[in-house]
Amino acid sequence: MKLALLSDIHSNIQAFDACVADARARGATQFAFIGDYVGYGANPSEVVDRIMAMVNDGAVAIIGNHDAIACNPPAAPSDVLGEMTAAWTYDQLSAEQRKFLIECPRTHVDGNVLLVHATADAPERWHYVRDERSAADSLNAAVKISDEIRYVFGGHVHRQTLYYQGQGRGLMAFAPTAGAAIPVSAHRRWIATIGSVGQPRDGRTDAMYALFDREKAQLTFARVPYDYGSAADAIRAAGLPEFFADRLLRGQ
Repeated sequence: MKLALLSDIHSNIQAFDACVADARARGATQFAFIGDYVGYGANPSEVVDRIMAMVNDGAVAIIGNHDAIACNPPAAPSDVLGEMTAAWTYDQLSAEQRKFLIECPRTHVDGNVLLVHATADAPERWHYVRDERSAADSLNAAVKISDEIRYVFGGHVHRQTLYYQGQGRGLMAFAPTAGAAIPVSAHRRWIATIGSVGQPRDGRTDAMYALFDREKAQLTFARVPYDYGSAADAIRAAGLPEFFADRLLRGQ
C-alpha cells in the first residue's frame, strides 16, 4: 500500500492537482493531508472541496495552524504573515467547509504511523521541527502516545527532511534526494517533514510531497513541476498581497 502525504497546500490548486495526479501515477492507493490547506493562495474553497471529497473516499485529514486561524480570524487587521489572509480566506469558505476544517483532528494514528502538522509534543502550539533536538522531542512524544509508532510524518516547515534514530538515542538528519526511494525499516524510528505542496521555500518552485510504501518500508520525497505562474496570477487577481505571488516565483 502506498500512502501519499501532502501538507501545506496553502490554497494553491494548481500545485495540489499536480501532486495528486503525480501520486496516483506512482501508484498511491491512500492519501493523507497533513494540514494548512488554506492561507496565502487564491483558491481556498476549491482546495478544501477536493480534500473533503477525498476524505469521503477514505483519505485522512488533520488540521494545520492556517486552517485553524481561517476559521477564527483575528478581529483586527494584522501584519503577521500567517494572519494576513485569514479574514479573506474565511469569507471564501462556506460554513460547511469551515466546519470540516475545524473538526479535523490535530493528530492521527494509523498502526505504526503518526500524522501531525507541527510537533507531537505540543501539536496545539504549532512548534517547528527544525533540527535534531525538536525532531527528537516530537518523536519521543509520539512514542508516549503508542510504543508501536515507528514513523512520524509532519509538515509546517515547508522543507523536506528525514530524521532517524541511530545506534544511540540521538537523532540524525538526512537530506533526501527527490525521487529516490529511501529504506525506512521499522526496526528504527523515523520522523519526516514532507515539505509544502503549495509554497516550497528552498529556492525551487517545484511542489513537494512524499510517498510512503508501507509494504516495502520505503519513503520517497517527490518534487513536481506545476504552473506556478498561473497560481501567482490568481493571487494578484484576487487582490491578495503581491508578496505571496512573488514568493511562488522564487520558491521562497
